[in-house]
Amino acid sequence: MKDYSTFKAEDFAEDLSFRRYVLATDEEDISFWNEWILMNPSKKDEILKGKEILLSIINAFNQIGDEEIEQEIANLNVKIDEKENAKSIKKLPFQKIWWQVAAVLAFAFGLWFYNYNSQSKTTNYDGLTSLIEKDERIEKVNSGDKLMVVTLSDGSSIVLEKGSRISYPKHFSKGKREVILSGEAFFEIAKDPSMPFYVYTNNLVTKVLGTSFSIQEDKQTNNIKVIVKTGRVSVFARTEENLEKQQANSNLAGLVLTPNQQVVFNSEDLNLVRTLVETPNVVELPIKQEQFEFEKTPIHEVFATLERFYGLKIVYDAEVMKKCYLTASLNDEPLFEKLNLICKTIDARYEQIDAQIIIYSKGCL
Repeated sequence: MKDYSTFKAEDFAEDLSFRRYVLATDEEDISFWNEWILMNPSKKDEILKGKEILLSIINAFNQIGDEEIEQEIANLNVKIDEKENAKSIKKLPFQKIWWQVAAVLAFAFGLWFYNYNSQSKTTNYDGLTSLIEKDERIEKVNSGDKLMVVTLSDGSSIVLEKGSRISYPKHFSKGKREVILSGEAFFEIAKDPSMPFYVYTNNLVTKVLGTSFSIQEDKQTNNIKVIVKTGRVSVFARTEENLEKQQANSNLAGLVLTPNQQVVFNSEDLNLVRTLVETPNVVELPIKQEQFEFEKTPIHEVFATLERFYGLKIVYDAEVMKKCYLTASLNDEPLFEKLNLICKTIDARYEQIDAQIIIYSKGCL
């Protein structure tokens, strides 16, 4: 395990795991870095600088053509050869030569970043329809004022919002089910592990095996939101590398969402931000209403109850809070109100990070 506590911004930018975290291409790296950043707040500034370096290079490659990229890489090769032949190189502070660091990073990662971005430049609905054979393609457009229900050949159903449209094949084949969405829709997908279901929305791909979820596209910003109601959903940026990897994998990878979670995909920086939905619902109905009645209940049991019924993760220091107990009736309150009352009672506070609830407490007497 690397000692990231000594890393500077440029060190983070060079790290493969960190790059996968920034670009949201690996679930394990995303989880690792979210937890590491939470546990190392003193490194927040360096983390942000490292992320800025990576995104600056990505944006730079997006704004220039192929010939310019090849020429720049050739120029960098010459400069590096000259530096290797020099007897000594005077080191300057990072702040004064950050552009040189970025240049070296561009050379080191240039081909990788260029390949990533050349495959992930925004593709609109019309361009995406080429993914499905045109002679078998069906398109539904909801130009009315009411919701439109679309039933697919596999038994899946789609509720199309007004002003939205969807394209799909008459019959699914080749071991996968693919549809293309523009706008907003709610999906209920028939379970079939041998035929993963893919929804393409601009640069975002949503992959499921059988579940219900909604996708919302912001027409002004092209940002996309995916909200899970039941089951599990995987989302990832639509790059050739990601797409081939995901289609060859029968399991869910990428950024995985569970009930009461949502993700917003930023089309500008290709960033995926996972959070809880605005009003989480109970995903496992209590056998009886008294499930949220607590009488001198150890706090770890209270949190376990919330985790079970809302399908979420609550992170806290069990040792620090081992003397905390709760007496309260929380049957009618929504989740966040429950958390507010609990924290007020035990003199704690909470915040939401990466669709997890983080509890901060000094303990109880």
